[in-house]
This record gives sequence, structure tokens and C-alpha cells, in this order.
Amino acid sequence: MIDQEKIKQAVRLLLEGIGEDVNREGLAETPDRIARMYEELYGGMYEDAQEHLKKTFHVDDNEMVIEKDITFYSTCEHHLLPFYGKAHIAYIPDGKVVGLSKLARTVEVFARRLQLQEQLTGQIADALMESLRPKGVLVMIEAEHMCMTMRGIKKPGSQTVTVVKRGAFLENKELTDQFFQMMR
Repeated sequence: MIDQEKIKQAVRLLLEGIGEDVNREGLAETPDRIARMYEELYGGMYEDAQEHLKKTFHVDDNEMVIEKDITFYSTCEHHLLPFYGKAHIAYIPDGKVVGLSKLARTVEVFARRLQLQEQLTGQIADALMESLRPKGVLVMIEAEHMCMTMRGIKKPGSQTVTVVKRGAFLENKELTDQFFQMMR
């Protein structure tokens, strides 16, 4: 679990390190606020995404299912700055589907960890493959990274796009093409 006391100490040290007075009115409660916020932001570290994917429903139809524009917020593990955007998930059921909200919950679990976008994309795809055993999965993430917009190169609005394909999406280019047509 998250150690709130260590976070509070670290925030105090950080504030002192940048030359702030940790006792001034505006900052006095900041270490406590940050510790509570980190429980929310990084709670996915202690959650099993598979839990959300356990309840499935039988289907006779094995056509593509797409859930798009799933908003997420995550934190880059390189700079500890946010990145955020939309996740799009497609899968080809093999006799069972999961509730649509469970796809969004799966994204949320993995996003609420220190992350790399490339890793996040793969983790979502792998969790779906493992839990649902579909014929194929495609996950695409489009995100803006604050490490690109507020520091370093300073290019606001730039988007990073990652795509991970598993199963039938690797084997059948037409399925991938269909996905991208449906995304327009």
C-alpha cells in the first residue's frame, strides 16, 4: 500500500529543495493533500485488472466489438508528469463478451500506475487476451504528454499514438483496416 507518511516527508523535502517555506499558509497542508491525491492517482498499482474482466456473457455473434474514446489520465514514469488522452479497444469475441464499462475499468486500472504509453497499451491488450480469450484484440491510445508540452521541447497539442495488436488482428489486415475505418 501507499505509505502516506513517506510521501508527506518527500513533499516537504521537495518544497524545501525548491526554496519554499513549508510552514507558510498556502503550503502547510500540501504534503497531506499530495499524499491523499497519490492514493487516488496510483491506486491501480494495487488493483488486479482481471477482476473487472471476470463477469462475461455468452454471445453467438463473433463480430468485432469496439469501445472508443475512453478518457484516461496517467503519469509518465520518466518525469512524473501527467499524460492523458483516449484509449480505443476492439476485440473479436470467441463466444463471450464483457460489459462495456469493464473495458473502461481495465484502462483505468493500468492508467493509475506510473506508466509508459507503450507499456499501457500492451498491458490492456494482454489483460483482455488473457481474461476473455477472444480471437483478437487491438488497442490504440492517443495521448498528450505534459513532458512534451510544458518542459523540454514544449510542443503543446502533439499526440503520441500507440497501437498493439494480438491474435486475429495480427493475422488479418482487413480487420485492422476495418477498425481504423470505424475510428474515423
